[in-house]
Amino acid sequence: MLVVVIFVSDIMDSTEQLIIATLDKIRHFLQKDGGDVEFVSFKEGIVFVRMHGACQDCVYADADIKELVEVILQEEVPGVIEVRLAQAQ
Repeated sequence: MLVVVIFVSDIMDSTEQLIIATLDKIRHFLQKDGGDVEFVSFKEGIVFVRMHGACQDCVYADADIKELVEVILQEEVPGVIEVRLAQAQ
């Protein structure tokens, strides 16, 4: 009998790595307009990101997050249900 033990921290680490890799693939769409996106955390299916550059104060930042970042992350990363802006530090 084979027993496989997977720790939740290992799953989260691999999920976070996949989130970061996916953000790296779509980052150029934001950078071409002078913006950028930063991964902050992943909790209970929600990815928290921080917007930078031109995206930081852009009126379209919420739309970019929902229509670009969220849609692609949901397609590429199992377990992602939503993307939200992280609280300012």
